[in-house]
Amino acid sequence: MHSQRLEDERRPLAAAAPARDATLAVASAATALVLIVFTLPLTTLTATAQALGAGPGGQAWILSAMSVGAASGLLGSGAVGDDYGRRRTFLAGTLLLALASVLGALAPNALVLILARVVQGLGGAAVLACSLGLIGHAYSGRALARATAIWGGALGAGVAVGPILAAQLAAFGGWSGPYWFAAVAALVLTVSGRLLLGESVAARPRPVDIAGTFLLGLGMAALLAGFTQTRTGWDQPSVYGLVIAGVALLAGFVVVERRLANPMLDLALFRRPDFTGAILAALASGAGVLTLMSLIPVILERAMGVDTMTTAWVLLAWSATSSVAAIAARWLTLTPRQLLIGGLLGCALGQLSVYGLDADSSVLRLLPGMLLAGAANGVLNAALGRQAVASVPADRSAMGSGANNTARYLGSATGLTLCTLIVTHAGGGSEADAVLAGWNGAVLVTVGCSLLGALAVFLARAPAHGRVPAEV
Repeated sequence: MHSQRLEDERRPLAAAAPARDATLAVASAATALVLIVFTLPLTTLTATAQALGAGPGGQAWILSAMSVGAASGLLGSGAVGDDYGRRRTFLAGTLLLALASVLGALAPNALVLILARVVQGLGGAAVLACSLGLIGHAYSGRALARATAIWGGALGAGVAVGPILAAQLAAFGGWSGPYWFAAVAALVLTVSGRLLLGESVAARPRPVDIAGTFLLGLGMAALLAGFTQTRTGWDQPSVYGLVIAGVALLAGFVVVERRLANPMLDLALFRRPDFTGAILAALASGAGVLTLMSLIPVILERAMGVDTMTTAWVLLAWSATSSVAAIAARWLTLTPRQLLIGGLLGCALGQLSVYGLDADSSVLRLLPGMLLAGAANGVLNAALGRQAVASVPADRSAMGSGANNTARYLGSATGLTLCTLIVTHAGGGSEADAVLAGWNGAVLVTVGCSLLGALAVFLARAPAHGRVPAEV
């Protein structure tokens, strides 16, 4: 009944069909672009490293810098969008993404490119949070399920297109070609959004939570920076310093949020089973299937001798299936909670299917599991998109999106750090044998994360008497 009341509150906010369809188109296209930009280094890292003189540490940062920026800005940009305009914040994000892409294309060295990638992440954070916030404002009821399924499909489409597009653009325009494309595409979306998007704000705007915004942003940045630094060695003072600082800043964020009358993230939301379930599912998604798929290029190139372009096409089996399944999920007649549990269980089964690789394994050995994991991940993305906005008060939709995506990035960073350590420290004969031994260990870890996530969502349910907190 409480979820139905939230739907009823949201219904007067729904826009006319042509306007809301334009909102869905622009928001989904921008979401796909953010994921395209995120995956650019997967197939261009070698050429980029050679051109800019980036060593192993620089390459790790080029791959992860955008995650640091995105995780730092998601929740803050979502809260700002709710209170000061989702359209305004969304357009600021696309413009920042365009400017950072220009900086990346012109980067004279690895450090400038890394800084540009961090700024790309900040711009992408505003786009991801407010795109779903705009959709949550424009749609309600079953139409919201359809719209968030399309938004979830855009996530998969961006991951599917990004590596292949980057490789093709780099072949014609060098390593900087993909960044010039990202800059132009982001500018086009800025103009389109200005012309087609309507503004929306919370019914009761709140003052900016300056302390919470800085504590969360700096805490997430420090924590993820520490995780990234582990890829060049765990026993470094900088690793311990960054991780400890990150944990301390995030603890300070919790203390501040508990004391504020109008916090950026109302911690009482965690008493809602649907909100908590969505956060736990996003965390498990990042630590589980997203982590494992991020390791696929390492396994294919270092252990199986597959070239970069073939690797991109193999990844397409997962990402394209994920996009199609997300759009098709709107026809499933299951509750969002059932979709979250089913999606995580399906991901776990798909992940387990790629266990047991050895030096004689063919690339085709990976495909059945990747297709299954892709289909399950698509269902999971669609359900997460819907729950991110449906599990919070109607005027906090961008904040809900920011919180959900922050959990996904945090899970991915944690899982990738752990699994990278497993892969790089595995014993064995040749390098290929050691990498494959580490891969099989990483598979089991990520399967465990997906299963634990499904169990956590199952346990995060309304009490037997059916009462949940009325309003927060």
